[in-house]
Amino acid sequence: MGSSSPRLPPFSFFILLLEVVTASEFTICAYNAERFDEAKASDFRLLHTVNRIVSRCDICLLQDVVDSKAIETLLESLNRYDSYGYQSVSSESLGNSPDDMQKYVFIYREQNVNVTGKHQYQNKTAFLRAPFAVQFQSEKTAIGSFVLVPLHSDALQAVQEIDRLYDVFEEVTEKWNNTNVMFLGDFHASCAYVTRADKKNIRLITNSSFSWLIGDKVDTTISSDTNCAFDRIVVHGEPFLKTISPFSAKVFNYMKDFKLPKREALQVSNHLPVEVRLKSSALLLQATPLLILAQSFLSAL
Repeated sequence: MGSSSPRLPPFSFFILLLEVVTASEFTICAYNAERFDEAKASDFRLLHTVNRIVSRCDICLLQDVVDSKAIETLLESLNRYDSYGYQSVSSESLGNSPDDMQKYVFIYREQNVNVTGKHQYQNKTAFLRAPFAVQFQSEKTAIGSFVLVPLHSDALQAVQEIDRLYDVFEEVTEKWNNTNVMFLGDFHASCAYVTRADKKNIRLITNSSFSWLIGDKVDTTISSDTNCAFDRIVVHGEPFLKTISPFSAKVFNYMKDFKLPKREALQVSNHLPVEVRLKSSALLLQATPLLILAQSFLSAL
């Protein structure tokens, strides 16, 4: 009698394929770290939480960064304990009040992505914290080259500032001849700051070329007193949209995943990070042998 080969459990090939897809994708995150300063970075528990949040991402936008020393401490921690090497690119301090000057800081894995350009939007009267656009290039992604534009809006001017992102879009696409643009950050794009009636006055909403990946009903906050989709991710154009992994745009509830008490989570920030995954340039090459194997498996059933 001939012996038959051991058979894998049903759907094991598909589980393997799913693991390949997830491992191959490239994660972009945005997190309002709420007054991230040297005092926060010096608190081991808080730094450890921020470290765990940032290290999940190939690129992480941090907002409300108060001083550069906090970023130096965070990078030192990341590079000490993580297998990746991390670098940062930062805006100047932005704001109208000496007591509330903030930076946009992108922290990225140097093995997976390069900075190929940066641009500080100069019409600072249009924004409390003018966007600091950065062009990235990554061979790990199917899109290749893309531009990230952050916004931490003035809550009371959220409608006007979100609308003016369209002007920033026109400027950066002309500068770099690159329409693969993603806007991300704490827009205050919800609750009393941006109502349903306000949407008709926001070009990033009325122009169908822009896709909002975090929905209006998502809660991006921790506090029980708020249930608002403040933090958003918006992408321009069908080519960029097609390289987004379906249903990957979401809130990362680190309080739940890290099993933190609400009191401790709120010491870090009242905001939850938002994230999205880009498809990998190598995904098809990696998946094809498994697809062939899966087809053989199905035909043998």
